[in-house]
Amino acid sequence: ILVESGDRFDHARWVNALLDWEREVKARGSYDLLGPSTKRAIDAINNGVPAEEAGRSGDTNGAAMRIAPVGIMMPLEPLETFVGKVAETCRATHNTSIAIASAAAVAAAVSRGVAGGGWRDASASAVAAARRGATLGHWVTGGDIAARIVWAQDIVRGKAIRDAIRLITDLVGTGVASQESVPAAFAVLEVARGDPWQAAIISANLGGDTDTIGAIAAGMAGACTGFSRLPQEYILRLVGIDLSEVGALAADLVAARAAKAGSSKDAAA
Repeated sequence: ILVESGDRFDHARWVNALLDWEREVKARGSYDLLGPSTKRAIDAINNGVPAEEAGRSGDTNGAAMRIAPVGIMMPLEPLETFVGKVAETCRATHNTSIAIASAAAVAAAVSRGVAGGGWRDASASAVAAARRGATLGHWVTGGDIAARIVWAQDIVRGKAIRDAIRLITDLVGTGVASQESVPAAFAVLEVARGDPWQAAIISANLGGDTDTIGAIAAGMAGACTGFSRLPQEYILRLVGIDLSEVGALAADLVAARAAKAGSSKDAAA
């Protein structure tokens, strides 16, 4: 949907796909795959609330968890355009300042990595994007995402992994709240020093919303290092996923990114 929507994200199609997916997972007997904000938004949409209003209370980490494709597809500059696209994709389920700031941070880290930046550069870009994202959407109370990312990385820098895990769980927090799990993912990125496999292992030992934190942290790290840094013996054990389909989607996202970058250069000329 993101690739096929072009410059204007197709909210109606996205919402319908989300509803179809919910029905599909329920038919398979799974009822715990949707986060609280997404569940509330789906219920609201099912009750006739417009997609533009359904996400006005969505402040948890679902948007940040699934935002990586935007980071792959969108060049980071101009930042206002980049964060605007992030906010657009958040609208139906997570249309709040804190969720948009969190998603913008993760997407920016991914985008910087895809452009060839290292994990430290990615972290710096994330902070700038979070500050911009915090100005969008419906304002909700909560710790400032940009400030908490900087703080979370500061407190674990140079620490042994075991000590860092304790600091993340005790101080940063590992719950579904955006202001906990997203800074936690950046703390993991710091402890793992940008290694995607280490980021996954550290995240798995945190507890709480460990799978979401791992998806975010390892995704950001992977964008900076590339697929080849993952241990291939473990990749071969994956079941239930067609890696050729994943590769094709990634290629489409990168092609869309290249087209956008080319359009920006033409406009500047």
